Amino acid sequence: MVDYEKEMKGFTWDWPQYFDIASVVDEHAEDKTKTAIYWENEKGDERQVSYWELKFLTNKFANVLKNLDLKKGDRVMVMLPRIPETYITQLGIIKFGGVIVPAIEMLRASNIKYRANDCEIKAVVTDMSGIKIVDEVRDECKTIEHFILLDGDKKGWTNYDSLMNAESRYFNAEKKKIDDIFYISYTSGTTGLPKGVVHRNSWMYAFRKINIPLWYGATDNDLIWATTSPGWAKWFWTHLGVTINVGASDLLYQGRFNAEKYFELLEKYAVSICCVTPTELRLMVHVPNLKKYDLSHLRSLLSAGEPLNREVVETFQKAFGITIRDGYGQTETCCLACNYVDIPEVRPGSMGKIMPGLGIKILNPEGKEAKSGEIGEITVKAGIPAIFKEYYNKPEKTKEIIDENGQYHTKDLVRIDEDGYLWFEGRSDDVILSAGYRIGPFEVEDALVKHPSVIEAAVIGSPHSVRGEIVKAFVILKEGYKPSETLVKELQNFVKGVTAPYKYPREIEFVNDLPKTISGKIKRKDLKKMEYEKKGVKLS
Repeated sequence: MVDYEKEMKGFTWDWPQYFDIASVVDEHAEDKTKTAIYWENEKGDERQVSYWELKFLTNKFANVLKNLDLKKGDRVMVMLPRIPETYITQLGIIKFGGVIVPAIEMLRASNIKYRANDCEIKAVVTDMSGIKIVDEVRDECKTIEHFILLDGDKKGWTNYDSLMNAESRYFNAEKKKIDDIFYISYTSGTTGLPKGVVHRNSWMYAFRKINIPLWYGATDNDLIWATTSPGWAKWFWTHLGVTINVGASDLLYQGRFNAEKYFELLEKYAVSICCVTPTELRLMVHVPNLKKYDLSHLRSLLSAGEPLNREVVETFQKAFGITIRDGYGQTETCCLACNYVDIPEVRPGSMGKIMPGLGIKILNPEGKEAKSGEIGEITVKAGIPAIFKEYYNKPEKTKEIIDENGQYHTKDLVRIDEDGYLWFEGRSDDVILSAGYRIGPFEVEDALVKHPSVIEAAVIGSPHSVRGEIVKAFVILKEGYKPSETLVKELQNFVKGVTAPYKYPREIEFVNDLPKTISGKIKRKDLKKMEYEKKGVKLS
């Protein structure tokens, strides 16, 4: 039972001098029978990996990196699906002393090129689905020295299995300081290109103190399933930050979303903790006869990424007696607010209450702490080990989001009620939250204007009943081009080819001009307000 008030008042960090999540694997491996990973794919193939196996497989990959003459701190890009080798590769990088740069499978060649050159990646690990994308720009990625292919053989690539088979199952890892960097993840913003979020080993330790006990309520007896993909920060939140940290078992499903299949997996593996996106949950409630599934073993059902509507919460409560508990955080942070374990009341739509030890303040536009009923921005004490260190090689961007009082500004606006619950009110910037994805309008706009027909474009989030928001583009055409459904499809496909496909504009409206400030900046907020009004949805 969590005593929230006691946790808030008596919280201490007790930071150790040395810590890394890969060494935690070795600790859990003392129990040679404990399963670390249960894996299944769409074809029904299954596989299990114990902590004992995981220890030696991560040793092997650490040796691979050592014998490739990589150095401590070298960056390694990992673009792999939900498979055990993703775990092995990432943890092996940490054990070696390298830095993980995760990449979602939907990235395009330009995205790979930008990330590789921005943080000087030395090696890339991917599978057959990723090599075509990488090969398009490999000559432009000057720092990449090693190209490792997981499945199969291709000229210019080194086979993963051949490297692993040649290596020892033993690796003498140096102790890692808690302030050592282990991870750089690229996150979208409203202007400019994605920023590399730099995290230290302390981030994973913070999950021991915050995410595990207060939100997940996880123990080493749990079987945990998070549906996220490895390229996202949420993968590290759950799969490494919670499951590995606490020594639980992890379920990996390598397959596309299917609501019925999700329920079958929950039942088959007796999942006790599950973290699912709001979009997935909204679709799952439409499965006929929900009560036919036995989810009596499911102790915690968590949601994160965007507010969850009351109907979904009530449907799960009625069908299974399970209350979905929302949580909130960013790529830059650990969990900042949640409906904590054993919270007396989950209020549907609320992200819960703020977490201890993070110096969180809700600041109104005047910079003062917001009172009950007021809207303010969530800010966090900058510089503490629990949140990111910096944006990679962008000191000016790091300074932009830290005020004179040393508070990191999340740009997320909330309303705080009389009981301390937080209610999401929107973004102070223009990032689009669609089906759990954070999409920066600049990247989509930049892709659109590359098309020969487009002179200018503005992108916003348009309200959607399932996805929360969808990407909508307002496009000004060059002379000689006329609006048509054919052109809409052409532009959508063009964007899919330039940037990650999930970012493409699902709606395109052709216009003659765009609202702008005196300095010439597009007023996206005005466009968004008009869009919400047109669709009859109240904009928070």
